[in-house]
Amino acid sequence: MPVEFLTDEQAAAYAAYRGAPSRTELERFFFLDDADRELIESKRRTHNRLGYAAQLTTARYLGVFLDDPTDVPVEVVDYLAEQLDIGNPSVLKVYGERENTRLEHVRELRRVLEYREFAEAEAELRAWVDARAWTTGEGPKALFDAAAGWLRERRVLLPGVTTLTRLVASVREAANQRLWDTLYGLLNTGQRAVLDSLLTVPPGERVSELDRLRRGPVRVSGPQMKWSLQRAEEIAALGMGDLDVSAIPPRRLAELSRYGVDGKASLLRRHGDSRRLATLLATTVYLTTRAVDDALDLLEVLIATKLLAKAERETVKEKMKTLPRVERASAKLASAFQVVFDTTSELVDTDTGEVTGPVVESFEAMWERIEAVVPRHELAAAIAALFELTPPLDSDADEAWRSMLVSRFGTVRPFLKLLVAVVDFGATPEGLPVLAALRSLPDLMGRKKVGPAEIDTGLLVGSWRRLVLSAPHLEPGAVDWKAYTFCVLEQLHRMLRSKQVFAKNSSKWGDPRAKLLDGEAWEQARPTVLASLGLPGEAGEHLAARAALLDGTYREVGGRLPDNAQIVFDDDGRLHFAALEPEPEPASLLDLRAAVNAMLPRVDLPEVLLEVFSWTGADQAFTSVTGGEARLKDLHVTIAALLVAHGCNVGYTPVIGGVDALKYGRLSHVDQTYLRLATYRAANATLIEHQASIGLAQAWGGGLVASVDGMRFVVPVPSVYARPNPRYFGRRGGATWLNMINDQAAGLGGKVVAGTPRDSLYVLDVLYDRDGGKRPEMIVTDTASYSDIVFGLLTLAGFAYAPQLADLPDQKMWRIDRTADYGAFQEAARGRVDLARIERHWEDILRIIGSIHTGAVRAYDVIRMLSRDGRPTPLGDAIAHYGRISKSLHILRLADEPGYRRQIKVQANLQEGRHALARKIFHGRAGQLYQRYQDGMEDQIGALGLVLNALVLFNTRYMDAAVNRQRADGFDVRGEDVARLSPFIRHHINMLGRYSFQLPDLPGGLRPLRDKNATDDM
Repeated sequence: MPVEFLTDEQAAAYAAYRGAPSRTELERFFFLDDADRELIESKRRTHNRLGYAAQLTTARYLGVFLDDPTDVPVEVVDYLAEQLDIGNPSVLKVYGERENTRLEHVRELRRVLEYREFAEAEAELRAWVDARAWTTGEGPKALFDAAAGWLRERRVLLPGVTTLTRLVASVREAANQRLWDTLYGLLNTGQRAVLDSLLTVPPGERVSELDRLRRGPVRVSGPQMKWSLQRAEEIAALGMGDLDVSAIPPRRLAELSRYGVDGKASLLRRHGDSRRLATLLATTVYLTTRAVDDALDLLEVLIATKLLAKAERETVKEKMKTLPRVERASAKLASAFQVVFDTTSELVDTDTGEVTGPVVESFEAMWERIEAVVPRHELAAAIAALFELTPPLDSDADEAWRSMLVSRFGTVRPFLKLLVAVVDFGATPEGLPVLAALRSLPDLMGRKKVGPAEIDTGLLVGSWRRLVLSAPHLEPGAVDWKAYTFCVLEQLHRMLRSKQVFAKNSSKWGDPRAKLLDGEAWEQARPTVLASLGLPGEAGEHLAARAALLDGTYREVGGRLPDNAQIVFDDDGRLHFAALEPEPEPASLLDLRAAVNAMLPRVDLPEVLLEVFSWTGADQAFTSVTGGEARLKDLHVTIAALLVAHGCNVGYTPVIGGVDALKYGRLSHVDQTYLRLATYRAANATLIEHQASIGLAQAWGGGLVASVDGMRFVVPVPSVYARPNPRYFGRRGGATWLNMINDQAAGLGGKVVAGTPRDSLYVLDVLYDRDGGKRPEMIVTDTASYSDIVFGLLTLAGFAYAPQLADLPDQKMWRIDRTADYGAFQEAARGRVDLARIERHWEDILRIIGSIHTGAVRAYDVIRMLSRDGRPTPLGDAIAHYGRISKSLHILRLADEPGYRRQIKVQANLQEGRHALARKIFHGRAGQLYQRYQDGMEDQIGALGLVLNALVLFNTRYMDAAVNRQRADGFDVRGEDVARLSPFIRHHINMLGRYSFQLPDLPGGLRPLRDKNATDDM
């Protein structure tokens, strides 16, 4: 029987070796320093020294002393023997023959190393587990592992498995109960009744009030916008957003609200009062801001796609319809004026210089000539047509579509008053005029006459001035308040995106400036942030060093140009690179690749997941959203089935089976209760860790190089969280999975964003929000992810940014010293970095990057805040100038090091290979994403990312075994060939049809490799 929440296998693995430690673990826990050696060398016999070392390092690694000193992996014994110069590690067997020696060594180690008994540290551990459970809400298995790690770090001998599991379970349950009781205590009797009423199903309805309120908007329309604002107003009227929940850790509140948003009302009703009402309170607090987020998301896409973009498209269509009339009228006018010029101008003979007078000398004669070509009535009609079909001379290019936009007032009329009433807007000084105008709109609507004094004429830019103040259908002195409304909405849309207007009662659309570290909070965080990022408090010396580096690099690279055949400069001084030649694939690589691929076992995709679960325990990350500790029998089978259903985009039908773990009801329950973004990420962290421990993955890289790129998905269902882009999505909307992969082929995390935005807005957020793995040092992206501000922020954050620059000749390079002679780079380096500008803003720059680094604010919001109408703010410009130093160094390195260019290309190709495999996995429903809401998109793409990493891990481990087999068989395995193998192969994996969920016995931990000469197909 399992020990409470642990399976039999997990309980047996506690405080025991589970196979050989990885190389990293050997170096961390089993390396013998001088103090260790001094203790060990006091033992005379070889077997005693080796046994003593095994006891010492095992206590450090596992937290226990060995009852059987020979029960140590061979890899550990060999590693210790090598350090102790013991040629025959098998002498360890002799150590176990004398029990008293072992006991004496244990007593000595406990005394010398100051190991404590568990009872001495139990109270301290309880307090630590309680604090962690209270703040993180981690599952019992994660807390159990963390508690064991805590004990080992503090040299406390591990207790029995039952003792520790019961401690963790009881403390975690107490923390959960305290959470529920704290929230419950915030409510008065009336508020409890209001919350309980959310679980009732009104007469004549099919769903509860909670179900109705937690459904966000789907369609993009004026009525849907009105409904979404009414929903936000109704949720706010519950009054729960006014309660002070600041004493609750944000992560716990978020987890509890997620359960309330995803869980069934019938399940919530079963809980006791404190838990039920605490969950409902957390849910309504979350929905109070989420409903405003949803409304503003809808407003943003409504204005962008249904109003502005649609008006532009229809204007183009109208212009195309009138084009034949305009062409005919213009041709007639051109013919008439050609006659005027030909008949009324003096003529000069170029040979003799003789000047003759005009052909006609009277007005009447000229008209006779004109009417012979174009009759007068046709000419009048042509002039009238051009006045009708073309804009006035003082118009601008936007007037036509803006005029058409005004005719769409019926779209915005239903929700304008609600927008001002429901959303608590705020603004920066630059945004205040727009906000004031927005608030004045409800008073203007429906009036017969509005005068110029009642509007802000300073907002009437471009053609808006004519459309508002000189509308032909209004009497003089009146303004077109409908046109003024759209003038204000167009500017509101732009300022919402740049955060110059923001919503105080929104999370996503709130003011990022308010989230920046400031005052005492910044002063406390400042030393830690600067130490972590290696940045100085004063900019002077730092900028001088960067300037010297840039200057020296220009000169060094310029000095090597005569020997560099990879670059040329055109007549304008612009830099061009020669195309990288593909690396040849030697016969040894082709033979190794073919042999390794042929040896991989043939298997169904669900079995891949089950086998990876058996190696890694990643399925243990899927904990119940209810916080309960009871685990269903064969839960890992159900989870594997759901990962296939979602990751392959095929739904439940292909994975439903006759066993309980695969029945529809079980699948639906586990899907709602165990699968969510947080558990996907926790499971993924486990896979990333195991991938890094495999020798083959280490041959590919050290995990310090990563790339970020987007994978596009068509979203064919109505959704506010999809955006149009004909290039990627045709006539549908779509979403982008911006994901990160390291050079060990492990996906480190990702983010789902609407449409096809500039990746640069999200790169830093993806980097800081990775699921696991080492923090990468070098970041590769495509050109779409590049901007000078992003270059600056990434450099400040300690990353080496290496974007591919497809438009390299058009890229400006930058210098600091105007007078410096950089030879061939003289014209290319035509920009100047202003160090004084950076230094003036240095403290604010530090505060910006510190706020991003600590997670106080999203990088996306900061980058939006640092730009206005496509131009950087003064602070944004200072960060851009800092980034231009790194950008120029990057271009110089590209020019000087072909290997650097190739490294970038290899990493980019690695990500393309991962995306190609992801497309094959996500094959159902034509690879389209049928999720209406962002949460659903994130969950399904989270499943895809996890399946992808599991398949790559499966391939990597078996390929590693195949390479080792080839070496053992005498095959000439070259390191450079191994480094070019790809784990993104799929010929041996069945992803189609119905699947097998039967995991065979694996006595050696792995399936047998196939005969590389076999010819049978899967």
